Amino acid sequence: MLEEYIKQRLTEKEILLMTHIVIGYPTLEDSFDIVRSMVAGGVDLMELQIPFSEPIADGPVILAANQKSLAGGISVSACVDFAGEMARTFDIPFFFMSYFNILYKYGVDRFVATMAEKQLKGAIVPDLPPEEGRDYLQSMDRHNLAPIMLFSPTTSKKRMDYIASHARGLIYCVARKGVTGQATRFSEELDSYLAQCRLATDLPLALGFGVKDKSDIDFLKGKVDIAVIGTRTIRLVDSDGVGAVEGFIRSLR
Repeated sequence: MLEEYIKQRLTEKEILLMTHIVIGYPTLEDSFDIVRSMVAGGVDLMELQIPFSEPIADGPVILAANQKSLAGGISVSACVDFAGEMARTFDIPFFFMSYFNILYKYGVDRFVATMAEKQLKGAIVPDLPPEEGRDYLQSMDRHNLAPIMLFSPTTSKKRMDYIASHARGLIYCVARKGVTGQATRFSEELDSYLAQCRLATDLPLALGFGVKDKSDIDFLKGKVDIAVIGTRTIRLVDSDGVGAVEGFIRSLR
């Protein structure tokens, strides 16, 4: 189970590191090299994004990566095969991140069963609220996979309690309003929000949207269990190439 893995790793590290890639960006071969570099650099968990034409939670950098991957001919089946290869090759948990249209077209039960078959640990589906995801949640439960839910700074305490009742594995805390890749103020205001998140659930907390360097991760120690790096590594690949990834990940420790 994902939650048990996280809690065990936290006996060894003060905070865990989770990264994000868009499968097929810049190419499928590069995606493998990026994952390998991230794992070698010390990443503890990884979300693998299935590209989608309208990724509404993502900012311009990840949006462009989605579009370029799709333009390169990536398919859902290729993403599924890639994810399975990653789970077999590297000894960390992997899970999908994508939008509900992908699951709907693939078939929700078939998608979840395929995740289990490929040894993935769960999924983030940011545009599927629990009220509309009963089939998905039931299928995830049958296959012992984690439906990873999101909190945001605008989520009320009552809503947090409701969301947490459907979550497994971890809660993804969105650092601010808006999309990925924008600047986040790591301040007392964020402290207050994270304290509210902690009161709402016993699950491990991950924080993403704007985490970019070691100082951000150091700020989050003791406040969350997992720091999430997404846009920053895509920018790094764009500017310096895949070879820069491992050293950057090591620098975050």
